Amino acid sequence: GWPVVVKPSHEGSTVGLSVVQGPEELRAAVETASVYDAEVLIEAFVPGREVTVGVLADQALTVGEIVPQHEIFDYVCKYTPGMSEETFPADLPADIVESCQQLAVAAHRALKLGGYSRVDFRLTAQGQPLCLEVNTLPGLTSTSLLPQSARASGIDFAELCDRICAAEVPRGA
Repeated sequence: GWPVVVKPSHEGSTVGLSVVQGPEELRAAVETASVYDAEVLIEAFVPGREVTVGVLADQALTVGEIVPQHEIFDYVCKYTPGMSEETFPADLPADIVESCQQLAVAAHRALKLGGYSRVDFRLTAQGQPLCLEVNTLPGLTSTSLLPQSARASGIDFAELCDRICAAEVPRGA
């Protein structure tokens, strides 16, 4: 069914991503995505609130909500001041927060990730989290989502960087 999301397989920051409302838009969206990658993904569009969970050393950080000015948290909303609002902690019932955190840690572990990641979800109308993606190298500027999640968890930017480095150094090195 429609709408669908068309995106390059190996890009980040929603570069080359399109939300396609019907078959008449599909060819143009595939051509756009193909500029960035020969491999293109087509996925069902998941409506709902967007939330994100940072994971640091197998522990979930504070859940945040992303409210973009566009239909999705696209490149413009991510990198243009005022085009999105990020709230940490998200205003959600405790059971939904706990579910998002548990799923984020489970995804992190299932992918055998190192010291950190960030997992993005959409919440269905019933509040069920559906995983959009696992960010294995999330942004690490002081205003990126992972540092915001850490800050809301009581971890400042310098400590976050220290913990990431400590987790990535091989034991005994």
